[in-house]
Parts: sequence; C-alpha cells; structure tokens
Amino acid sequence: QAQLIESGGGSVQAGGSLRLSCGVSEYLNKRYCMGWFRQAPGKEREGVAVVDNAGTPGYADSVKGRFTISQDKAEGTLYLQMNSLKSEDTATYYCAAQPYYSGSCSLSRPEMYNFWGQGTQVTVSS
Repeated sequence: QAQLIESGGGSVQAGGSLRLSCGVSEYLNKRYCMGWFRQAPGKEREGVAVVDNAGTPGYADSVKGRFTISQDKAEGTLYLQMNSLKSEDTATYYCAAQPYYSGSCSLSRPEMYNFWGQGTQVTVSS
C-alpha cells in the first residue's frame, strides 16, 4: 500500500529535465534514509539516489553528474532533479523512506525501505 505520494513525472525528449517531488514530512525524524528507485519493464527495481538525515547523498553510477537528490525539511518534501535525461532513464520512479534507521542508506537493498509511493512514470524519447 502506497504511503508516499510522488509527482512530477512525464514525457520529455532526450537531453531534457524533470523534477520529481515526494511528500515525506511524517517520516522526518532524527535518523532516516530516503531515496528514489526506478523500475523499467522487465527489469528489477534499482536504486537511483538516496539521502540521510544529515543530507549525505548517494547516487547510482548511471546517474552521477546528471541527477541531484535534495530535501526540504521545512516543506517535508524530497526531490529528484533529473537533467540530461537519456532514453535508458525511462522507468517508473518510486520514492522510498525508512525512518528510525541508524545505518548507511542503501541503493542496492530496496527491502530496507518500509514506506513507498505509488510511482510516477518518466518517459524519455530519443
């Protein structure tokens, strides 16, 4: 059951930009991990970017230098700014949160995140 709500997906040409947003206010506490994952048809869900309560980000190699994860704690919103989009970025993007977590935020273990959004589609045409 989706507990987070994403927005900002859509269709864009290669080289374009999109910004995804996710409402996370109820998950902001002293220690947490939040992130963006994506899943393309026929592929497994993969980590795109994560951030912890200190603002420390982590990125998949495939998006480094193009995507930026950020959080606005006052607004209770998690963002993913996606620039220089490629056709291989086409996927459904999911916001994820794990409050009260004291370890490292993982890109490779989506199972550590207990709260997920319903997903938003990003389509990049070449």
